[in-house]
Amino acid sequence: MMLAIFPLCLAVTAQDNGLVRTVVIDAGHGGKDPGALGKHSKEKDLALSIALKTGAYIEQYLPDVKVIYTRKTDKLIPLHERAKIANENHADLFISIHCNANRSSRIYGTETYVMGLHKNAANLEVAKLENASILQEENYEEEYEGFDPNSDLAYIIFNLYQNEYLTQSLDFASRVQDQFRERVGLKDRSVMQAGFLVLYRTTMPSVLVETGYLTHAKDEQFLRSKDGQVYIASAIYRAFKEYKMEKEKNYKSAPKKESEARQLDGQAEKEGSKPVYRVQFTTHPAELSIDSEKFSGLNDVFMYQHGGLFKYTAGRYSDFDQANTYKNELRSRGYKDAFVVVFLNDRRIALSEAKKLSGN
Repeated sequence: MMLAIFPLCLAVTAQDNGLVRTVVIDAGHGGKDPGALGKHSKEKDLALSIALKTGAYIEQYLPDVKVIYTRKTDKLIPLHERAKIANENHADLFISIHCNANRSSRIYGTETYVMGLHKNAANLEVAKLENASILQEENYEEEYEGFDPNSDLAYIIFNLYQNEYLTQSLDFASRVQDQFRERVGLKDRSVMQAGFLVLYRTTMPSVLVETGYLTHAKDEQFLRSKDGQVYIASAIYRAFKEYKMEKEKNYKSAPKKESEARQLDGQAEKEGSKPVYRVQFTTHPAELSIDSEKFSGLNDVFMYQHGGLFKYTAGRYSDFDQANTYKNELRSRGYKDAFVVVFLNDRRIALSEAKKLSGN
């Protein structure tokens, strides 16, 4: 089985203080992996050029944001290392930049993907094309435990995926497509979901941007041109700026919402210096009453606002194992995406930090 390479609760370790201060920009492919091929270009070269331009705009106009690149030269970076770079730098957003290809030379336009299960054969083919990069990596069979990017059956694994950051990823992806369509005049092939390995291991909102089709003559010409790359990079930058401003504006109301939630819950948090473990079982873009019938039968329901979203937990434990047992119970009751979160002094913290505090 290949399950070991796909931990289901990676997002538990991600931190979100409401600010967007670090972005990782990932230029797809590189080195001996050319990516998609056009008549006059290689995906790895165009993706790198657009990635560097995008990062330069952010650095120039948003100086409070730290930009980290997975690569700045023509070199191959394994997919799992790209995600690791983002996770270790506690990135607030991960943007992977690519160019597409298709057997038909008539297909053109832009798409932005978020991590998820493919809804149609076309999405699966795009995921296969991008995931095939692992075949260029050394020891890929061991690292990805036998995952075959060309096998339809291999993608069944993504049925088990649960992503705490799906809503935020979709938000940013939509902004990218809006910019491509409205400001650049490119064909909007919409926001889509598919199983991309480079997104699977990230613990923050993440997208994969397909900037056009190298197998379409006009798309390739536009992507190769200096003006085309500037327009595309500028569009991604503008989407990032909008996303950052909106996210930080929404987060300002978080302390008030947390206080209101505790009053509704009938419990004041008195955590002191000890971690409190809860089981997060659902997330909503709009606030739901804790007394909602949706939550009947759940213990100690608690709401907190995290990243502009309303997140609901059940249970309150001083021990991780107890919370984990309750998590399993909730999953058996239909809350398939339930996972353990931990708080300290009204602040959500990483499980790794809680373990250090408890000496366990």
